[in-house]
Amino acid sequence: MKSRRSVTVAMAAVSVLVGTAPTADAAWNRPVSAWSRPVAVWNMNEWSGSRTMVDSSGNGHTGRIGPEVGTGIQALGATGYRFDRLEPDSPPTHPGHLVTVSDSPSLDPGTRDFTMTVRLRTTHKFGNVVQKGQATVRGGNFKMQIPGGIAECLYRGSSGSLLVRSPTRLNDGRWHTVRCDRNGSGLIMAVDGRVVARKPGWTGAISNGWPVTIGGKADCDQIEVGCDYYAGDLDYVQFDAG
Repeated sequence: MKSRRSVTVAMAAVSVLVGTAPTADAAWNRPVSAWSRPVAVWNMNEWSGSRTMVDSSGNGHTGRIGPEVGTGIQALGATGYRFDRLEPDSPPTHPGHLVTVSDSPSLDPGTRDFTMTVRLRTTHKFGNVVQKGQATVRGGNFKMQIPGGIAECLYRGSSGSLLVRSPTRLNDGRWHTVRCDRNGSGLIMAVDGRVVARKPGWTGAISNGWPVTIGGKADCDQIEVGCDYYAGDLDYVQFDAG
């Protein structure tokens, strides 16, 4: 579970780095954290055996924890969830490997500035960490994944898609905080409080009727559509919107 002080420090670091980056677009420089508010805060510090994920934002976005997800896991000073490794693209499916949060319009970015932040720890090299919607669904989708140990953030909307990647692998067994800010000027990724990637552009509106899933895809068969199950630990997941 993260401390509020550490979040403040991380936000301040992102604000400074984004604000001093050389670009002619002032809106691109402006940090989302300066005006965003929590939409959902899943601290993932429930006790062992818990099957309900609490939303600490006060907005009521509780989640259902699958029976294959380990809770109350202690790892390098943090309490979180553990997702065991499953063979990629190998039947059967494992819906119990997921944490699922019911669809809500407030969980969709729409046209707002929108941020997803994840603190993760893994030694593996694949998996969808968190997402809402999938590649072909109407209304767009967004997700964070870690193929080859490289963190990626994707936002796909009515006007196009934006994808950013971390320049280095994060599957070194240490905790890393990955934050992705989508705003009207583009997409920014920060890792451990330092901006590491950015891409200009505008995705347009993102709004779908799908749940948020943590740990893999909701609709998959491991034959034609891989479930992309995440393997590793998670300390928290947070959504913020402008």
